[in-house]
Amino acid sequence: MLNKTIPQLKRLFEEDFAYVRTILSVLYQGWVRFEKLLFPLRLQAKRLSMAAFMVVVVSYVLFPKLANADIEIQEMGLNTETVSMIIASMQNETEAYGQLPVSDMAPARRHYTIPMTAYTSEVGQTDDTPCITASGLDVCERNIENVVAANFLPLGTRVKIPELYGDRVFYVEDRMNARYDYKMDIWMKDLADAKEFGLKRQVTIEVF
Repeated sequence: MLNKTIPQLKRLFEEDFAYVRTILSVLYQGWVRFEKLLFPLRLQAKRLSMAAFMVVVVSYVLFPKLANADIEIQEMGLNTETVSMIIASMQNETEAYGQLPVSDMAPARRHYTIPMTAYTSEVGQTDDTPCITASGLDVCERNIENVVAANFLPLGTRVKIPELYGDRVFYVEDRMNARYDYKMDIWMKDLADAKEFGLKRQVTIEVF
């Protein structure tokens, strides 16, 4: 097929089909003339580059403001409004940063009435890493009694136990044995306190 196509294209080109050969010839002749016009410039390319460089250097030396377009150096008339804005900006830089307002705690989303017990960081009551909760918190190092264990709430959930601790906020950071569903354990530092707490039946908690 290629052997037939090439002779056909040659024949069409020789016959100047659709003026293809004429158009190509005109374009080629125009390109040759353009090349002849650029030839002297090519010979002088280095000299033209050096002349342009010298013009730039001289303009920087003789007219620095114009060359740099340095607006700050130029003499400008400042009106009262502009001066006031500049002074206000300078004063604002020296002012102390403010603080965002602290929002109040939103109302509780849910209430649960559940049995409640207490536990400590003892191997017998937890596992072989008694100080580390299910969330990875080290309660022994933190040493704050505001951690609870529960299986029915996501880790990190905030809860309150108003009838026992008023407005103190507790955080769900641990899990209980899988057999316990709706039940909660409060972490305490001292084993005696946990034993004294015992089992508080039907304690109402608020979930936030």
